[in-house]
Formats: sequence, structure tokens, C-alpha cells
Amino acid sequence: MNYFEAIIIAIVEGLTEYLPISSTAHMGFTAALMGMEESEYLKMFQVSIQFGAILSIVVLYWRKFFDLKNLSLYLKLAIAVIPALVLGKLFDDKIEAVLGNQVAISAVLVLGGVILLFVDKWFKNPTITDEKDIPIKKALIIGFWQCLAMMPGTSRSAASIIGGLTQGLSRKAAAEFSFFLAVPTMLAVTVYSIFVKTWGEGTPQAQKGYEMIMASQENIMVFIIGNIVAFIVAMIAVKTFISVLTKYGFKFWGWYRIIIGIVLLFYFWNQ
Repeated sequence: MNYFEAIIIAIVEGLTEYLPISSTAHMGFTAALMGMEESEYLKMFQVSIQFGAILSIVVLYWRKFFDLKNLSLYLKLAIAVIPALVLGKLFDDKIEAVLGNQVAISAVLVLGGVILLFVDKWFKNPTITDEKDIPIKKALIIGFWQCLAMMPGTSRSAASIIGGLTQGLSRKAAAEFSFFLAVPTMLAVTVYSIFVKTWGEGTPQAQKGYEMIMASQENIMVFIIGNIVAFIVAMIAVKTFISVLTKYGFKFWGWYRIIIGIVLLFYFWNQ
């Protein structure tokens, strides 16, 4: 992977990680359309640059993240992330197997778009407008909803936001709690992909993520640049998304998913 490819993939990650349109799908599509060779390093890179996107949320919402008077936030996030940690470990191999199936991911993108067209009509009367008012039980339920995103193309953001809406959260509160929940979730996934997971297990080229990163000066720079770009772009995307979501709801994102998904479905079907 060269610097240009890394920057493009990181821009896509930053733009899509917190939008309900699936960052995994968009990074996979982008890599395929650019003719990038599918490799263990590419898969690891797509996961590890989430670290940059994580930092964007911590920076944007630093007052809440470092508010020691609001310790209940840490408890809610700790409980809500448990389902993803457990099920993610159990289904890791199956999830990885789907990552290269662009036809299946395109179909999921379309299906998710159809659902988003109706979300605003289904959840009209929120009862919770602030994260502080979310009971622990509801936080856990949102955590289970987040697990739907284990199917590439679903979107972690969409799954957890819709989960929040089912629990009576307003659009803004659901989106922000989804962002907060992304921090421990994606941090765990990033640490696992870099330090624990053996990529290409069972092959002569099997390596830990950090071994691939440290294999060359270029790999180190690609990793650093990717995270910096993802951080900057994600900050812009989050601020824009909150504004658009509050004013217009989910319909725009639903139509986007449907159109892009259909186009890509036809493209990859004929490959």
C-alpha cells in the first residue's frame, strides 16, 4: 500500500465511520475500485485506522469524556460494549470471510437503506434527550443492537443509533451515545487487530498486526498518516452529521445507501 492509497482509504474511513452508511463497506468498495490487492495488511489497516476516528470523538466531546462528575457514563459504556466484545470474538472468522464478498455487502447496503427510509416515521416521540438520562438497561440493549453491524455493510453507527431510537432517545441523543459507544468498541477492535489477532493464520505469512506495521519504515508511515487523516476527516464528518440528522432525519442517508448499493451491486455482480 502506498501513501496515496492510504490517504484515500483513511478519508473514506473518516467520512463514513460515524455516518449510518457503513465505513467497512465503503473502504472495501474503494479499495476494490482502486484495484488494490486484497491482503492481510489491507484488512488490518482498515481496522487499525479506526484509532484516528476514535480520537476525533474524544476531542470533540472531551468535556463529557473527562467529566469525573459523570462517572455513570463510563459504567453505561462498559456495560453496553460487552455484547460486541463477546460476539465479535466468537464470530471473528465468519466476519472476516464476508469482508471480501462485495456483492453481499452491496445487498446489505441496499437493505439497510430501505430501513432508514422509515426510521423517522417509526420513532416520533422521544422521551430521552440527554445521555445522562439513559438507564443502564437501555444502554445494554443499545449495545446488543450495535452487534447487528458485525455483518459488513450494516453500519455500526446505523445499528446503534436505531437501537437508541427504539429505547426512546431523540435523534441527537441516540447519535451522540452511538459516538460515545464507538470509543470503547473501536478501541477494543483496534487493540485486538494490532496486538492479539494473527492475520493470515495458518499460512507461512501469518503475522500480528504490529509486526506488519513495523515490517518497514513505509508501513509505519502509512499507519501514522492513515490515522491522522482519519482523525481530521472524522471530526468534520461528525459535526456535519449531527446537524443534518437533527434537521432532516435519516431519509437522505437511506436513499444514499440504496442508490450506491444498487450501483455497486451491478458493478461487482459482473466482475
